[in-house]
Amino acid sequence: MPVSVAPTSAAPTSVDPSRDGAAPGAEVLRPHAENEFAAELDALAAQDDRPRPPRWKLSPWAVATYLLGGTLPDGTEISPKYVGPRRIVEVAVSTLATDRALLLLGVPGTAKTWLSEHLAAAVSGDSTLLVQGTAGTPEEAIRYGWNYARLLAHGPSRDALVPSPVMRAMADGMTARVEELTRIPADVQDTLITILSEKNLPIPELGQEVQAVRGFNLIATANDRDRGVNDLSSALRRRFNTVVLPLPETAEAEVRIVSRRVDQIGRSLDLPTAPDGVDEIRRVVTVFRELRDGLTVDGRTKVKSPSGTLSTAEAISVVTNGLALAAHFGDGVLRPGDVAAGILGAVVRDPAADRVVWQEYLETVVRERDGWKDFYRACREVST
Repeated sequence: MPVSVAPTSAAPTSVDPSRDGAAPGAEVLRPHAENEFAAELDALAAQDDRPRPPRWKLSPWAVATYLLGGTLPDGTEISPKYVGPRRIVEVAVSTLATDRALLLLGVPGTAKTWLSEHLAAAVSGDSTLLVQGTAGTPEEAIRYGWNYARLLAHGPSRDALVPSPVMRAMADGMTARVEELTRIPADVQDTLITILSEKNLPIPELGQEVQAVRGFNLIATANDRDRGVNDLSSALRRRFNTVVLPLPETAEAEVRIVSRRVDQIGRSLDLPTAPDGVDEIRRVVTVFRELRDGLTVDGRTKVKSPSGTLSTAEAISVVTNGLALAAHFGDGVLRPGDVAAGILGAVVRDPAADRVVWQEYLETVVRERDGWKDFYRACREVST
Protein backbone atom coordinates (compact mmCIF):
# COMPACT_ATOMS: atom_id res chain seq x y z
CA MET A 1 0.00 0.00 0.00
CA PRO A 2 1.51 3.37 -0.94
CA VAL A 3 1.96 5.85 1.87
CA SER A 4 2.36 9.60 1.60
CA VAL A 5 4.57 11.79 3.70
CA ALA A 6 3.44 15.28 4.61
CA PRO A 7 4.84 17.69 2.02
CA THR A 8 7.60 19.98 3.14
CA SER A 9 7.23 23.69 2.74
CA ALA A 10 8.87 25.33 -0.25
CA ALA A 11 12.10 27.19 0.23
CA PRO A 12 11.56 30.85 1.10
CA THR A 13 12.77 33.50 -1.29
CA SER A 14 14.64 35.42 1.38
CA VAL A 15 16.91 34.42 4.20
CA ASP A 16 14.94 32.78 6.98
CA PRO A 17 17.26 32.61 10.00
CA SER A 18 15.08 30.14 11.89
CA ARG A 19 15.15 27.78 8.92
CA ASP A 20 18.92 28.01 8.80
CA GLY A 21 19.20 27.13 12.47
CA ALA A 22 20.10 30.66 13.57
CA ALA A 23 18.37 32.88 16.09
CA PRO A 24 15.75 35.27 14.65
CA GLY A 25 17.43 38.43 13.40
CA ALA A 26 20.85 36.81 13.17
CA GLU A 27 22.93 37.05 10.02
CA VAL A 28 23.53 33.59 8.58
CA LEU A 29 27.20 32.91 7.87
CA ARG A 30 26.46 30.94 4.71
CA PRO A 31 22.91 31.25 3.33
CA HIS A 32 21.53 28.43 1.23
CA ALA A 33 21.85 29.02 -2.50
CA GLU A 34 18.10 29.55 -2.94
CA ASN A 35 18.26 32.33 -0.35
CA GLU A 36 21.51 34.01 -1.34
CA PHE A 37 20.53 34.17 -5.01
CA ALA A 38 16.78 34.53 -4.52
CA ALA A 39 16.61 37.71 -6.62
CA GLU A 40 18.25 36.01 -9.59
CA LEU A 41 16.01 32.95 -9.29
CA ASP A 42 12.92 35.15 -9.10
CA ALA A 43 14.02 37.15 -12.15
CA LEU A 44 14.61 33.97 -14.12
CA ALA A 45 11.23 32.53 -13.10
CA ALA A 46 9.44 35.73 -14.12
CA GLN A 47 10.93 35.72 -17.62
CA ASP A 48 11.10 31.97 -18.17
CA ASP A 49 8.46 31.03 -20.74
CA ARG A 50 9.94 27.68 -21.72
CA PRO A 51 8.43 24.30 -20.77
CA ARG A 52 9.22 23.13 -17.24
CA PRO A 53 9.34 19.49 -16.16
CA PRO A 54 6.84 18.55 -13.43
CA ARG A 55 7.42 20.47 -10.18
CA TRP A 56 10.49 22.29 -11.51
CA LYS A 57 10.78 25.95 -10.52
CA LEU A 58 12.55 26.78 -13.78
CA SER A 59 12.91 25.31 -17.25
CA PRO A 60 16.12 23.41 -18.06
CA TRP A 61 17.28 26.40 -20.12
CA ALA A 62 16.76 28.77 -17.20
CA VAL A 63 18.54 26.38 -14.80
CA ALA A 64 21.56 26.35 -17.13
CA THR A 65 21.46 30.14 -17.38
CA TYR A 66 21.36 30.40 -13.58
CA LEU A 67 24.45 28.19 -13.31
CA LEU A 68 26.50 29.63 -16.18
CA GLY A 69 25.38 33.25 -15.97
CA GLY A 70 24.01 35.59 -18.60
CA THR A 71 21.88 38.66 -19.27
CA LEU A 72 18.08 38.39 -19.32
CA PRO A 73 15.93 40.28 -21.84
CA ASP A 74 15.08 42.94 -19.23
CA GLY A 75 18.78 43.55 -18.56
CA THR A 76 19.02 41.54 -15.33
CA GLU A 77 22.51 40.12 -14.89
CA ILE A 78 22.73 36.51 -13.73
CA SER A 79 26.08 35.80 -12.10
CA PRO A 80 27.90 32.60 -13.09
CA LYS A 81 27.89 29.95 -10.35
CA TYR A 82 30.01 27.43 -12.26
CA VAL A 83 32.93 28.19 -14.57
CA GLY A 84 33.48 25.27 -16.90
CA PRO A 85 32.33 23.65 -20.15
CA ARG A 86 28.74 24.55 -20.95
CA ARG A 87 28.03 21.04 -22.22
CA ILE A 88 28.75 19.56 -18.78
CA VAL A 89 26.05 21.74 -17.23
CA GLU A 90 23.59 20.97 -20.03
CA VAL A 91 24.11 17.21 -19.60
CA ALA A 92 23.67 17.48 -15.83
CA VAL A 93 20.47 19.51 -16.12
CA SER A 94 18.98 17.29 -18.83
CA THR A 95 19.74 14.21 -16.73
CA LEU A 96 17.65 15.61 -13.88
CA ALA A 97 14.77 16.10 -16.32
CA THR A 98 14.69 12.31 -16.84
CA ASP A 99 14.13 9.55 -14.30
CA ARG A 100 17.86 8.83 -14.11
CA ALA A 101 19.87 10.04 -11.12
CA LEU A 102 22.94 12.26 -11.53
CA LEU A 103 26.42 11.44 -10.21
CA LEU A 104 28.91 14.31 -10.18
CA LEU A 105 32.34 12.72 -10.16
CA GLY A 106 35.70 14.43 -9.90
CA VAL A 107 38.82 14.96 -7.87
CA PRO A 108 38.47 17.04 -4.69
CA GLY A 109 37.99 20.72 -5.36
CA THR A 110 36.20 20.52 -8.72
CA ALA A 111 33.03 22.20 -7.35
CA LYS A 112 30.94 19.03 -7.09
CA THR A 113 29.14 20.12 -3.92
CA TRP A 114 28.80 23.69 -5.14
CA LEU A 115 27.21 22.56 -8.43
CA SER A 116 24.99 20.04 -6.61
CA GLU A 117 23.62 22.71 -4.28
CA HIS A 118 22.90 25.20 -7.05
CA LEU A 119 21.27 22.56 -9.25
CA ALA A 120 18.89 21.60 -6.43
CA ALA A 121 18.18 25.27 -5.64
CA ALA A 122 17.31 26.08 -9.25
CA VAL A 123 15.31 22.92 -9.94
CA SER A 124 13.38 22.50 -6.68
CA GLY A 125 13.90 25.79 -4.86
CA ASP A 126 15.32 23.84 -1.92
CA SER A 127 18.88 22.60 -1.59
CA THR A 128 18.50 21.36 2.00
CA LEU A 129 17.26 17.81 1.36
CA LEU A 130 20.78 16.59 2.00
CA VAL A 131 22.45 13.39 3.19
CA GLN A 132 26.08 13.98 4.12
CA GLY A 133 28.11 10.87 3.44
CA THR A 134 30.68 9.72 5.99
CA ALA A 135 32.13 6.40 7.11
CA GLY A 136 29.49 6.38 9.84
CA THR A 137 26.42 7.22 7.74
CA PRO A 138 23.70 4.70 8.71
CA GLU A 139 21.03 3.22 6.48
CA GLU A 140 18.42 5.31 8.30
CA ALA A 141 19.94 8.49 6.87
CA ILE A 142 18.88 7.37 3.40
CA ARG A 143 15.69 5.43 4.19
CA TYR A 144 13.93 6.49 7.40
CA GLY A 145 14.30 6.35 11.14
CA TRP A 146 12.02 6.17 14.15
CA ASN A 147 10.95 8.39 16.99
CA TYR A 148 11.83 5.84 19.66
CA ALA A 149 9.64 7.38 22.35
CA ARG A 150 6.56 6.96 20.15
CA LEU A 151 7.80 3.61 18.85
CA LEU A 152 8.09 2.20 22.38
CA ALA A 153 4.81 3.72 23.51
CA HIS A 154 2.62 2.82 20.53
CA GLY A 155 4.60 0.48 18.31
CA PRO A 156 5.41 1.05 14.61
CA SER A 157 3.13 3.71 13.14
CA ARG A 158 3.15 6.57 10.69
CA ASP A 159 3.51 9.04 13.56
CA ALA A 160 6.61 7.27 14.85
CA LEU A 161 8.33 7.25 11.46
CA VAL A 162 11.00 9.92 10.81
CA PRO A 163 11.46 10.40 7.05
CA SER A 164 14.96 10.89 5.63
CA PRO A 165 15.69 13.77 3.23
CA VAL A 166 15.48 11.24 0.37
CA MET A 167 12.06 10.03 1.50
CA ARG A 168 10.81 13.60 1.79
CA ALA A 169 12.09 14.38 -1.70
CA MET A 170 10.29 11.32 -3.07
CA ALA A 171 7.01 12.32 -1.46
CA ASP A 172 7.22 15.96 -2.57
CA GLY A 173 8.68 15.49 -6.05
CA MET A 174 11.86 17.33 -5.10
CA THR A 175 15.60 16.94 -5.67
CA ALA A 176 17.56 15.11 -2.95
CA ARG A 177 21.32 15.35 -2.55
CA VAL A 178 23.82 12.76 -1.31
CA GLU A 179 27.26 14.24 -0.71
CA GLU A 180 30.41 12.11 -0.74
CA LEU A 181 28.60 8.95 -1.77
CA THR A 182 31.83 6.95 -1.89
CA ARG A 183 32.51 7.64 1.78
CA ILE A 184 29.34 5.81 2.77
CA PRO A 185 29.77 2.08 3.55
CA ALA A 186 29.01 -0.11 0.53
CA ASP A 187 26.02 -1.86 2.12
CA VAL A 188 24.45 1.50 2.95
CA GLN A 189 25.15 2.85 -0.54
CA ASP A 190 23.15 -0.03 -2.02
CA THR A 191 20.07 1.18 -0.14
CA LEU A 192 19.70 3.56 -3.06
CA ILE A 193 19.33 0.79 -5.65
CA THR A 194 15.61 0.16 -5.06
CA ILE A 195 14.91 3.87 -4.71
CA LEU A 196 16.57 4.71 -8.02
CA SER A 197 15.37 1.71 -10.02
CA GLU A 198 11.85 1.11 -8.66
CA LYS A 199 11.19 4.69 -7.53
CA ASN A 200 9.73 3.48 -4.26
CA LEU A 201 10.92 2.98 -0.72
CA PRO A 202 9.44 -0.02 1.13
CA ILE A 203 8.51 0.32 4.81
CA PRO A 204 8.24 -3.36 5.81
CA GLU A 205 7.46 -2.53 9.46
CA LEU A 206 4.18 -0.97 8.31
CA GLY A 207 3.56 -3.13 5.24
CA GLN A 208 3.61 0.06 3.17
CA GLU A 209 5.84 1.96 0.77
CA VAL A 210 6.55 5.50 -0.34
CA GLN A 211 6.26 6.01 -4.07
CA ALA A 212 8.23 8.79 -5.73
CA VAL A 213 6.16 11.67 -7.10
CA ARG A 214 6.97 13.07 -10.54
CA GLY A 215 9.74 15.62 -10.18
CA PHE A 216 11.78 13.51 -7.77
CA ASN A 217 15.41 12.95 -8.58
CA LEU A 218 18.72 12.59 -6.81
CA ILE A 219 22.14 14.20 -7.19
CA ALA A 220 25.14 12.42 -5.70
CA THR A 221 28.74 13.58 -5.55
CA ALA A 222 31.79 11.35 -5.29
CA ASN A 223 35.52 11.21 -5.77
CA ASP A 224 37.92 8.29 -5.91
CA ARG A 225 41.15 10.12 -5.10
CA ASP A 226 40.96 10.53 -1.32
CA ARG A 227 41.67 7.81 1.18
CA GLY A 228 38.76 6.05 2.82
CA VAL A 229 36.50 5.84 -0.23
CA ASN A 230 34.28 2.85 -1.01
CA ASP A 231 33.86 1.93 -4.66
CA LEU A 232 30.31 1.94 -5.95
CA SER A 233 28.87 -1.43 -6.90
CA SER A 234 28.23 -1.90 -10.60
CA ALA A 235 24.51 -2.26 -9.85
CA LEU A 236 24.39 1.14 -8.17
CA ARG A 237 26.63 2.87 -10.70
CA ARG A 238 24.27 1.76 -13.50
CA ARG A 239 21.48 3.73 -11.82
CA PHE A 240 23.37 7.00 -12.33
CA ASN A 241 24.26 9.09 -15.29
CA THR A 242 27.84 10.09 -14.43
CA VAL A 243 29.18 13.54 -15.25
CA VAL A 244 32.90 14.02 -14.65
CA LEU A 245 33.83 17.53 -13.52
CA PRO A 246 37.30 18.52 -14.73
CA LEU A 247 39.81 20.82 -13.14
CA PRO A 248 39.89 24.28 -14.80
CA GLU A 249 41.42 23.99 -18.26
CA THR A 250 43.50 27.17 -18.10
CA ALA A 251 45.24 29.17 -15.43
CA GLU A 252 43.15 32.24 -16.26
CA ALA A 253 39.93 30.28 -15.79
CA GLU A 254 41.17 29.08 -12.41
CA VAL A 255 42.17 32.62 -11.44
CA ARG A 256 38.64 33.82 -12.27
CA ILE A 257 37.10 31.07 -10.18
CA VAL A 258 39.34 31.75 -7.19
CA SER A 259 38.87 35.53 -7.46
CA ARG A 260 35.10 35.26 -7.61
CA ARG A 261 34.79 32.86 -4.69
CA VAL A 262 37.28 34.78 -2.54
CA ASP A 263 35.31 37.96 -3.20
CA GLN A 264 32.05 36.25 -2.19
CA ILE A 265 33.54 34.73 0.94
CA GLY A 266 35.32 37.98 1.83
CA ARG A 267 32.07 39.95 1.61
CA SER A 268 30.28 37.43 3.81
CA LEU A 269 33.06 37.82 6.41
CA ASP A 270 33.24 41.63 6.02
CA LEU A 271 36.84 41.43 4.83
CA PRO A 272 38.04 44.43 2.80
CA THR A 273 38.80 43.95 -0.85
CA ALA A 274 42.56 43.71 -1.28
CA PRO A 275 43.97 46.08 -3.91
CA ASP A 276 45.82 44.23 -6.67
CA GLY A 277 45.00 40.93 -4.98
CA VAL A 278 44.71 39.25 -8.36
CA ASP A 279 48.51 39.20 -8.66
CA GLU A 280 48.88 37.00 -5.59
CA ILE A 281 45.89 34.90 -6.64
CA ARG A 282 47.59 34.27 -9.97
CA ARG A 283 50.79 33.31 -8.16
CA VAL A 284 48.98 30.82 -5.90
CA VAL A 285 47.19 29.31 -8.90
CA THR A 286 50.47 29.03 -10.82
CA VAL A 287 52.19 27.21 -7.95
CA PHE A 288 49.29 24.81 -7.53
CA ARG A 289 49.00 24.06 -11.23
CA GLU A 290 52.73 23.47 -11.69
CA LEU A 291 52.96 21.12 -8.72
CA ARG A 292 49.74 19.39 -9.80
CA ASP A 293 50.92 18.92 -13.40
CA GLY A 294 54.55 18.14 -12.56
CA LEU A 295 55.67 20.73 -15.10
CA THR A 296 56.31 24.48 -15.11
CA VAL A 297 54.03 26.72 -17.15
CA ASP A 298 56.70 27.28 -19.79
CA GLY A 299 57.07 23.52 -20.23
CA ARG A 300 60.81 23.62 -19.64
CA THR A 301 61.19 22.16 -16.17
CA LYS A 302 59.74 19.00 -14.72
CA VAL A 303 58.90 19.13 -11.01
CA LYS A 304 57.82 16.51 -8.50
CA SER A 305 54.21 16.46 -7.37
CA PRO A 306 53.26 16.30 -3.68
CA SER A 307 50.78 13.84 -2.22
CA GLY A 308 47.92 16.35 -1.92
CA THR A 309 45.45 17.28 -4.67
CA LEU A 310 46.15 21.05 -4.62
CA SER A 311 42.64 21.73 -5.79
CA THR A 312 40.95 24.99 -6.73
CA ALA A 313 39.06 24.81 -3.43
CA GLU A 314 42.37 24.72 -1.55
CA ALA A 315 43.60 27.72 -3.52
CA ILE A 316 40.45 29.59 -2.50
CA SER A 317 41.13 28.71 1.14
CA VAL A 318 44.77 29.85 0.93
CA VAL A 319 43.84 33.21 -0.59
CA THR A 320 40.92 33.80 1.79
CA ASN A 321 43.17 33.16 4.78
CA GLY A 322 45.80 35.46 3.28
CA LEU A 323 43.18 38.16 2.83
CA ALA A 324 42.25 37.85 6.51
CA LEU A 325 45.92 38.16 7.50
CA ALA A 326 46.34 41.25 5.32
CA ALA A 327 43.20 42.84 6.73
CA HIS A 328 43.80 42.19 10.42
CA PHE A 329 47.59 42.09 10.74
CA GLY A 330 48.83 43.98 7.71
CA ASP A 331 48.06 47.07 5.67
CA GLY A 332 45.15 45.52 3.79
CA VAL A 333 47.22 44.71 0.70
CA LEU A 334 47.55 41.01 -0.11
CA ARG A 335 51.26 40.24 -0.22
CA PRO A 336 53.43 37.10 -0.62
CA GLY A 337 53.89 36.77 3.13
CA ASP A 338 50.12 36.52 3.58
CA VAL A 339 49.76 33.45 1.35
CA ALA A 340 53.09 31.69 1.95
CA ALA A 341 52.06 29.83 5.11
CA GLY A 342 48.80 28.71 3.53
CA ILE A 343 50.59 27.33 0.50
CA LEU A 344 53.03 25.47 2.72
CA GLY A 345 50.15 23.89 4.64
CA ALA A 346 48.40 22.87 1.41
CA VAL A 347 51.50 21.38 -0.21
CA VAL A 348 53.21 19.66 2.72
CA ARG A 349 50.71 17.01 3.83
CA ASP A 350 53.34 14.31 4.29
CA PRO A 351 55.99 15.98 6.51
CA ALA A 352 58.80 13.88 5.07
CA ALA A 353 58.17 13.35 1.35
CA ASP A 354 56.20 16.53 0.60
CA ARG A 355 58.69 18.82 2.35
CA VAL A 356 61.43 17.56 0.03
CA VAL A 357 59.20 18.20 -2.99
CA TRP A 358 58.42 21.73 -1.79
CA GLN A 359 62.03 22.65 -1.01
CA GLU A 360 63.17 21.41 -4.42
CA TYR A 361 60.42 23.41 -6.15
CA LEU A 362 61.39 26.55 -4.24
CA GLU A 363 65.06 26.29 -5.13
CA THR A 364 64.79 25.17 -8.75
CA VAL A 365 61.72 27.11 -9.90
CA VAL A 366 60.62 29.91 -7.56
CA ARG A 367 64.11 31.19 -6.75
CA GLU A 368 64.98 31.69 -10.44
CA ARG A 369 61.70 33.25 -11.54
CA ASP A 370 61.68 36.97 -12.34
CA GLY A 371 59.49 39.04 -10.06
CA TRP A 372 59.12 36.27 -7.47
CA LYS A 373 61.93 37.25 -5.08
CA ASP A 374 59.56 38.48 -2.35
CA PHE A 375 57.51 35.31 -2.67
CA TYR A 376 60.62 33.14 -2.48
CA ARG A 377 61.81 34.90 0.69
CA ALA A 378 58.36 34.63 2.30
CA CYS A 379 58.17 30.90 1.53
CA ARG A 380 61.70 30.30 2.78
CA GLU A 381 60.86 32.10 6.01
CA VAL A 382 57.82 29.94 6.81
CA SER A 383 59.52 26.75 5.60
CA THR A 384 62.45 26.87 8.02
